Amino acid sequence: MAKFTLYQVLVRHFGNRTKTNKFDGTLAENGCGKMNNFTTKAFSEIKNLGISHVWFTGILEHATQTDYTDNGIKTDHKAVVKGKAGSPYAVKDYYDVDPDLAVDVDKRMTEFENLVKRTHKAELKVIIDFIPNHVAREYHSDAKPAGIKDLGETDNSAWAFSPLNNFYYIPNQVFKPNFEIKDYSEFPAKATGNDQFTATPTVNDWYETIKLNYGVNYSEGGQKQFDPLPDTWLKMYDILHFWASKKVDGFRCDMAEMVPVEFWGWVIPRLKIDFPELIFIAEVYNPAEYRNYIFNGKFDYLYDKVGLYDKLRSILTENHDASDISHCWQALDGIENNMLNFLENHDEQRIASDFFCRDAKRAFPAMVIAATLTQAPVMIYSGQEFGEKGMENEGFSGADGRTTIFDYRSIESVQNWFNNGKFGEEKLTDEQKLIRSFYKKLMNISLTEKAITEGQLYDLEYANFYNPHFNTHKHFAYFRKSENDLLLIVINFNSIEANLKIAIPNEVFDFLQIENGIKVTIKDILNTVKEEFKTILTSSEKFEIRVSKHSACILKLSY
Repeated sequence: MAKFTLYQVLVRHFGNRTKTNKFDGTLAENGCGKMNNFTTKAFSEIKNLGISHVWFTGILEHATQTDYTDNGIKTDHKAVVKGKAGSPYAVKDYYDVDPDLAVDVDKRMTEFENLVKRTHKAELKVIIDFIPNHVAREYHSDAKPAGIKDLGETDNSAWAFSPLNNFYYIPNQVFKPNFEIKDYSEFPAKATGNDQFTATPTVNDWYETIKLNYGVNYSEGGQKQFDPLPDTWLKMYDILHFWASKKVDGFRCDMAEMVPVEFWGWVIPRLKIDFPELIFIAEVYNPAEYRNYIFNGKFDYLYDKVGLYDKLRSILTENHDASDISHCWQALDGIENNMLNFLENHDEQRIASDFFCRDAKRAFPAMVIAATLTQAPVMIYSGQEFGEKGMENEGFSGADGRTTIFDYRSIESVQNWFNNGKFGEEKLTDEQKLIRSFYKKLMNISLTEKAITEGQLYDLEYANFYNPHFNTHKHFAYFRKSENDLLLIVINFNSIEANLKIAIPNEVFDFLQIENGIKVTIKDILNTVKEEFKTILTSSEKFEIRVSKHSACILKLSY
């Protein structure tokens, strides 16, 4: 597997030129980004940022409060839609494209197919969401191919569970959440997406969704009935094959661990018969299940949220030591390159928000770790490269440090950079330019430097615990090497400049297969303003380097 860089972008935001941003505004009031905004110029800018893959978030048609009945799309009941725009993770039709994203709604699939073509022409790969665990409360496919039966179409709703059913039912009970809901009827009630097998979910549940049935009888302690194959397995194979046939390059699988691993181990190899290069990324939050979903579920990559993301966030907020990073990669024990690293995505709070760092620049050292520690792919979320704060009270989504996925909205920094399709930095602040410059350098380094894309890691932290010139609470250092390509990466999480002297033990030279006492020329490829210098790399003397506050050096050693 080759290292790649992923740019997550909620299509609804990208290229939205409307500046109104009214609280809880409608589509007409606040506007919406379109697939056609991803022009050749847009892709050129994204690629130049150091990106190889684009995750187009929100492609599948999902429940919304916007009326598209004139286009033959059934209206959703507002009581079971979160926000005016609705959640991209409450899919309404697995076989269709969200109408919000099309300039010509009736040609939305053609616009998506053209989006894929433009992405590939720009030498970028296409990742889209696959949401396998749950669907919108009023799921109905009006775009499914001929001969395909809809989810729930042949269900026997008198059965709470059957492997023949696509949904779980609460027989003889009306859907009645424990909060006020008007004029919505569902009988019998269906189980809610976050494994709530009740007719009365709370406002904090995923009440806008219903749980899909993969043959696990939760009322009987999780009994699995997989022979014969559950009907949902077959329907999901057809859906994935449909989108793979549209030439997408991969799927980010939402809440994959809420779907039995046996399904993934069955479906992924079958899809790869026809599409051998297809990538599958799993959202999995239980480290005890990591190997299960990689080796038995056949996933290529898993989110490293509970491990590296949580640890880096904790270090940035001064709750853990930098040395704890060593435990992160060591705990993965051979699967560290199968993780997807990030500091932002649509679920997590923005780095620059009041709930995280407040200042995007404080996270620079953590982002260097995420991008360069291993061969694992690394992701950034659109707006992160400008230090977006996500502190607006947008409507359904409040001022929670996240950019809303429920409301119609534009992101000012992205909008200024987009500049009516011209793209440029003239409308960005000096700070936004600085932040973007950092990300551009880092992402390109992580995508092109052989020591990072193919190399091995040697962690120096253990050798510096008792070093008075290196504070393992705030500093971290490691080598990456591939053949003759050698990098020394030095991290300073502290709020003051560090004059470091790093101990390099004798065994490092054996590991790196270089001479102890070798003469090297060093250039900091992340901070290009620094001049290159020469020194001797030896175990008998500590390596000296000055690192600015909240910063990092990526030192390329030539010998």
